[in-house]
Amino acid sequence: MRPSGRALDQMRDISIETDVTKHAEGSCLIRCGETHVLCTASLEERVPPFLRNTGQGWVTAEYGMLPRATTTRMRREAASGKQSGRTQEIQRLIGRSLRAGIDRQALGERQITVDCDVIQADGGTRCASITGGWVALRLAVNKLMKAGDITMDPLLDHVAAVSCGIYAGQPVLDLDYPEDSEAGTDANFVMTGAGRMIEVQASAEGATFSRNEFESLLALAEAGVANLVAAQKAAVA
Repeated sequence: MRPSGRALDQMRDISIETDVTKHAEGSCLIRCGETHVLCTASLEERVPPFLRNTGQGWVTAEYGMLPRATTTRMRREAASGKQSGRTQEIQRLIGRSLRAGIDRQALGERQITVDCDVIQADGGTRCASITGGWVALRLAVNKLMKAGDITMDPLLDHVAAVSCGIYAGQPVLDLDYPEDSEAGTDANFVMTGAGRMIEVQASAEGATFSRNEFESLLALAEAGVANLVAAQKAAVA
């Protein structure tokens, strides 16, 4: 029934390759099917002005798509002089999600910026960015701990995200672009490794959905996030 031939509860193939850039404190290339995102984490010994002299750190994120990440070339947002509303919304989501999984007091007064650059898009780019962004963040924090700059691990839990939706009347897990573009309901779930929810985005794209359908999507998301967390653990082991 699905265009890819996958089962309703079957995710795309996941791979996470770490240390893919030379200079970033943490980096990975995450592939969720045909969606590929480069994630880097950069450490700075400073914080935004509102956090100075508080002893608390900060994690923020930036997101972008390369011009040929999709079927036709997109103009670089830098060329137009401003970011789209979609880009701003996604990078704020990534930042919020990653901050939910960190003890900012234990991080100390420093900032980690996670950059997520979409090399190739086939649906679920924000979810892949959050999942890969956590891996890059984990690797950057590992370097801080190895250097003795912090003594307590500030990462409280894994953070991962997956999309679900109602496609052709059925709840499905991990939408690719053909499904995402035709789904009657589209949802993104951001969760911790322990299964606690950080953020849920769900909207009726073509038809309203029931509570039972939402609960079916949540059950799929819980299983999907568990798979992503297992991939994260394997990547940083």
